[in-house]
Order: sequence, then structure tokens, then C-alpha cells
Amino acid sequence: MKNSQLKSILAVATLACMSATSFAADDHKGHDHEDKKGAAHAHDNKARFGGVVSVVKDVNYELVAKPDGLTLYVSDHGQPVDLKGASAKVMLLSASDKSETALAPAGDKLEAKGSFKVGAGTKAVATVTLQGKSAATVKFTLK
Repeated sequence: MKNSQLKSILAVATLACMSATSFAADDHKGHDHEDKKGAAHAHDNKARFGGVVSVVKDVNYELVAKPDGLTLYVSDHGQPVDLKGASAKVMLLSASDKSETALAPAGDKLEAKGSFKVGAGTKAVATVTLQGKSAATVKFTLK
């Protein structure tokens, strides 16, 4: 085999390997994007309901905190998580106040009604337990 032929074969093989790596970089096995056209990616932490989003173990938690209520949305790959049997507690921490509130399932969200101090910079720590799973600790900073 001539030296020029060997160089050509090596060049083609190198390009083939590099392009295969590029295609594999976007391979999301187990994500099943084809069935959910337009579904949000698990790592996409954009707020869908006007709250603050935190991602824990590929599950999105969005806390919407208002003076008269707290609402927590839970989704996996853009799809709401079944909240039957779920429970949550949210601790709100500000420079001058600390409070803890239980949230209960309400359709596709967990919520609590009441009076809450939810100013910008308030820290929130939610402990969320989904049916059949261990508790997840989710941290937020309100804007």
C-alpha cells in the first residue's frame, strides 16, 4: 500500500470517528423526545408558572410564592408528576423571619393557602416526598 493511500485511509477513518462522536453527544437515551414533541428537557430550568425553578435528580420543581399562598409544581421532562400521595413542607427563611408550612396535593400541584412573607431574597427549602420515593430536598431563592 502506498504511503499516500494510507494517509487517505487514516484521514477518512479519523473523520468518521469524529463525526460519530458528534452524533452521540446529542443521544439522550431514555429521554424519549420523539413522543413528546416540544416537551421541556429535564435540565431546562425555565419557569413555566412565573415562579423559581430548581432541578433535583432530573426532576423540575417550580415554587410560586405569593403573600397569600405557596404553590409547588413538579415535572419530569416537561410532564407533570403524579402527586397522588405526595407531601411537602416548605421552610421560608428571611433576614428577620422563619416559617414552615405543609403543602398538600391539589390536582397537578402542591399548595398551601395563608399569609406568607415572600420578599425578594427570601430562601425557601422544600422537602418533597412523592409516593413510593424517598424525600427530596429542594432549595430556592425568591426573586
